[in-house]
Amino acid sequence: MQFARAIGDPNPIYSDIEYARETDLGHTIAPPTFTMAAAHFDPDWPLRPRPGRPWLGSGRTPSGTAEPGAESDGEPVSGEVRLHAEQHYEYHRHVGPGDVLTATERPGRNWQKDGRRGGHMHFSETIIDYHDQNGDLVITARRVGVRIERSGTDG
Repeated sequence: MQFARAIGDPNPIYSDIEYARETDLGHTIAPPTFTMAAAHFDPDWPLRPRPGRPWLGSGRTPSGTAEPGAESDGEPVSGEVRLHAEQHYEYHRHVGPGDVLTATERPGRNWQKDGRRGGHMHFSETIIDYHDQNGDLVITARRVGVRIERSGTDG
């Protein structure tokens, strides 16, 4: 319910048990992109804020960049630009009350394109399969990130 409120979706199927009982599903369900919130509970998620440590996404520098010389989890962070490019979801069924999901991440495709202002864009796909407590596939999420390799000509 809190997630649905946070994304501004007032559909009662997410929180009103009596309403949900009268639907074809017969129970409440999680909002469509709810599984994305799981990353915030992953202690190894690279965008998770850690007190006293610089981190990408802090808002202190432009999106996807870090200050020169910064470190993230003890590793130097370059001045390259990394961005979230796309997010896709394939639902095999709705997430409902009592479901316990396990996420398994695997690499997807990689490709490159030339940038409009010079340089190259390196795209990489990550696929996350969410299985329920019975081992059944519930959701397949596919995210695409881009790393921009700047040429010496862009400003």
